[in-house]
Amino acid sequence: MFSTKLSVVPNALPLVAAVCALSFVIAGCSSTPAPDLTASWSPNKIYAEAKDEANSGAYDKAIPLYEKLEGRAAGTPLAQQAQLEKAYAQYKGGEQAQAASTLDRFMKLHPASPGMDYALYLKGLVNFNDNLGIFGFISRQDLSERDQKAAKESFESFKELVTRFPDSRYAPDSRLRMNYIVNSLAQSEVNVARYYYSRGAYIAAINRAQSAISDYRDVPALEEATYILYKSYDALGMAELRDDTRRIMEKTYPQSQYMSKGFKSADNPWYKFW
Repeated sequence: MFSTKLSVVPNALPLVAAVCALSFVIAGCSSTPAPDLTASWSPNKIYAEAKDEANSGAYDKAIPLYEKLEGRAAGTPLAQQAQLEKAYAQYKGGEQAQAASTLDRFMKLHPASPGMDYALYLKGLVNFNDNLGIFGFISRQDLSERDQKAAKESFESFKELVTRFPDSRYAPDSRLRMNYIVNSLAQSEVNVARYYYSRGAYIAAINRAQSAISDYRDVPALEEATYILYKSYDALGMAELRDDTRRIMEKTYPQSQYMSKGFKSADNPWYKFW
């Protein structure tokens, strides 16, 4: 009769003990922090290495080097430079929230820094974030169709830059981006008005189109806003308002394609001038 009782082979005990000991050694090694290779580096060497990583596109490697430099060179212009370049690396690495946080901290700690104009410009770029990549191409989505909160924050950063530093090297581009943002915000209102019109909600379409016209001046979107008013009044049978709006349309936009061709297609968005 066979016994079902399990037993440990005496010769196996040393092997078990060795395996257990090895596992403790491995666990101990895994918890040991890696040596700081920058410990003997000068601040200038850290900066040079961080720049090399960033220039090669290795932003994930550049960021911790800039952080080390901030601590190593604290209280110096080099530390301020490290903060700004870390923010840029975070921005380019797709870490917009972290970049914005780094810039907010920089502006709070160094309000009189000679790099303040660049900090404001970069903050504007972080929120502007106009690079939609392949998904933007597929959806044909433009800035006016996205969350407008970031666009408004971007505008405020650029506005502060051109107000405080009108002669900054970043001011001309900031002004162009401000114009684009204003156009996009106006177009966002018109997009909503067009949506309501397409759903037969003509009163809502009129309200949003009027809102765009009253809130913005001299932007391309107002042509379509006026056309939406004209079409909505016509759909509601409000002949007098329709005819008044048509006269305004013909006087203000004598070459308008809306009156002859209707709404633009998705293949011809407001921002495409070619």
